[in-house]
Amino acid sequence: MITFPNSKINIGLNIVEKRVDGYHNLETVFYPIPLQDALEIVPAPAQEKSFRFTASGIDIEGDPETNLVVKAYKLLSTAYQLPPIDIYLHKNIPTGAGLGGGSSDAAFMLKLLNEAFSLNLQTEELEAYAGKLGADCPFFIRNTPVYAEGTGNLFSPVSLSLKGYKLILVKPRVFVSTKDAFSRIIPVKPPVSVKEILATPITEWKELLKNDFETSVFALYPEIAQIKEELYAREAIYASMSGSGASVYGLFNAEQQVNTNVFGNCFVYETLLD
Repeated sequence: MITFPNSKINIGLNIVEKRVDGYHNLETVFYPIPLQDALEIVPAPAQEKSFRFTASGIDIEGDPETNLVVKAYKLLSTAYQLPPIDIYLHKNIPTGAGLGGGSSDAAFMLKLLNEAFSLNLQTEELEAYAGKLGADCPFFIRNTPVYAEGTGNLFSPVSLSLKGYKLILVKPRVFVSTKDAFSRIIPVKPPVSVKEILATPITEWKELLKNDFETSVFALYPEIAQIKEELYAREAIYASMSGSGASVYGLFNAEQQVNTNVFGNCFVYETLLD
């Protein structure tokens, strides 16, 4: 069986306070986009006793045993007697980009195992398992726009559609450490919440809707700031860094023609949202 885990962008991101446990409370909107990986599971040969994991596409750093897809398999294996399988993951979503690619892979692995082996787990149960793998993993279970609070793990519905807008996503060849990005943040509760701003026309977002990580990340990586400036120079209606970076996206009217060659050797993804 095969599935195609998609990515997400953050629309607005405010770091509102530091928690006593050292983490931060935030507010943002997670919005799914159709940039996808490919994830396949097939029965393993009879002599295999567990699983085998094979990755292709964009390089994934670290021990395969720590990959969230593998962790998802092991997590369900503690509650269900899953047969040995071969796992194939083709990475197309850039890593270290603020797009949730790893979290999506994990959530889609849970859903794939649930379907393949008739585990009959309900949506809420899948979300609970996903929450054990990462704060924003549960988002990809339902995979619909949500307003996220807490550490990014408390979701509520949001009425938002970007259907018909052109999305251009650009990721330079730099890696932004989420830990370093948080260490430079000074939390502050904004006078107007992300949810309230999203009730305004998208043409007003440029002046109202912020990503708190941009100030510190742009200072460290001016090339990321330059991408945002370039998107606005190409007449983006709204542009922002996603998460703690390093990707930046711009929203354009569908008929706008944008020369993306100006972004050189960056990863560039363009799509019409639906």
